[in-house]
Amino acid sequence: MYILSMNVKENKSRVRQIFKIFFVLGLIGFFAAVAAASAIVLTTPIPAVGDFDNREIVESTKIYDRTGETLLYELYNEEKRTVVAFEEIPRHVKNASVAIEDSRFYNHPGISVFSILRAFSTDILRGQVLVQGGSTITQQLIKNTLLTSEKTLTRKIKEAVLALKIENKYSKDEILNMYLNEIPYGSNAYGLEAAAETYFAIHARDLSLAQAAYLAALPKAPSYYSPYGNHKDELVVRKNIVLKRMEELGFVSTEEAETASKEEVVFLPPATQGIRAPHFVMYVVDQLTERFGEEFLRNNGLSVRTTLDIGLQKHAEEVIASHAEKIDKDFNAGNASLTATDPKTGEILAMVGSRDYFDREHEGNFNVAVARRQPGSAFKPIVYAAAIEKGYTPETVVFDVPTEFAASGAESYQPQNYDNIFRGPITFREALAQSINVPSVKVLYLTGLREALDMARRLGISTLQGPNQYGLTLVLGGGEVRLLELVSAYGVFANDG
Repeated sequence: MYILSMNVKENKSRVRQIFKIFFVLGLIGFFAAVAAASAIVLTTPIPAVGDFDNREIVESTKIYDRTGETLLYELYNEEKRTVVAFEEIPRHVKNASVAIEDSRFYNHPGISVFSILRAFSTDILRGQVLVQGGSTITQQLIKNTLLTSEKTLTRKIKEAVLALKIENKYSKDEILNMYLNEIPYGSNAYGLEAAAETYFAIHARDLSLAQAAYLAALPKAPSYYSPYGNHKDELVVRKNIVLKRMEELGFVSTEEAETASKEEVVFLPPATQGIRAPHFVMYVVDQLTERFGEEFLRNNGLSVRTTLDIGLQKHAEEVIASHAEKIDKDFNAGNASLTATDPKTGEILAMVGSRDYFDREHEGNFNVAVARRQPGSAFKPIVYAAAIEKGYTPETVVFDVPTEFAASGAESYQPQNYDNIFRGPITFREALAQSINVPSVKVLYLTGLREALDMARRLGISTLQGPNQYGLTLVLGGGEVRLLELVSAYGVFANDG
């Protein structure tokens, strides 16, 4: 018994000695770290708060349909971002990030001593030198806006010093708002609004509790936790951790947390994060670039509401898709295009520039709607309009008979009707309604090339040249025009001139 008692005392003595040694080593390490930190603060240049105030917050430009609700495309360099006001972000969305990233955010001065000591102990056990986490939301904001993400003691000290300064200048709500608008969420989405649109096609203000928990789970490691990567199960686990922390902190009830954890959240597939009505969007981008410049367009967060009617656009795409194959088979026409405008305003309501924008093999991204193409008989109404303006009437009669037109120094021209039938006397009205070639050529002959070209110009067609460049075949589509301009010209007729 005596020997056993002595062994117990010796063991307790050894434990106390070991504890003292580690305590002394810990104190030495702590004071060494403090001394090193002091030296770094005194000798290392630390960015000024003014650098934070003057930082450039890049916002992407968004192009919408006519309602301003359907996002067609987003232009950006490396970051998709739309800044939203703090009051537009729901409380549960804010609380989700606070719960998982910095639960003491509203109580600390910018740095968390508890988190630093915890990180310090972890580093000691790993034999490292104060590079482990311990970052508050304020520190994360600074790291993402002013500093690099390198894991060094110097960077951590700069981060802490700047955090204290930032906290003295801005309110907690302001800091949290900046954080939620600037941190990366993966898939080039920076800030909460861009993340909500990228992953769910909604605004941040419309996020459910479950969706908010998912987004709050991403900033720790956006690539690792990406819903499009190989760690979806880990993302679900972290989402549930967010909800559990919110429950523990009193942000949500147990019932709300459980309901959200069971909610089936559907992420947009990556393919849908691209572009809608692509030919129209690229047409708009060209107009904006010409006016503002590409760099301004990509970095200054313009919100562009276009004239596009998304319903009509979908219908136009369906029409092209359903008829293009038949046209190709019957007429050997490998491409097709459609443009619709509002004749009262001239607004473009729908534009499909090819059979398939994404068919790179056949240059599907080339927009036929704004390219020069021969219009065929679609040009006839413009010539008839010029004739009416010159004094002819819809009841004026011409003869649909074999006719040869000869000009001095040029080969004679004998137009043919598409059905090889001649109808004899026919009014302007009937000749145009039936799109008969021979009478139409006669109408141009009577009206004059110069007058017909002037009418086309006044109707908005800009691609035609002077009268010396064309002959009587102009009325049959011998000059190249743009479909968009031709449709707009027809809008003048629909609008009674």
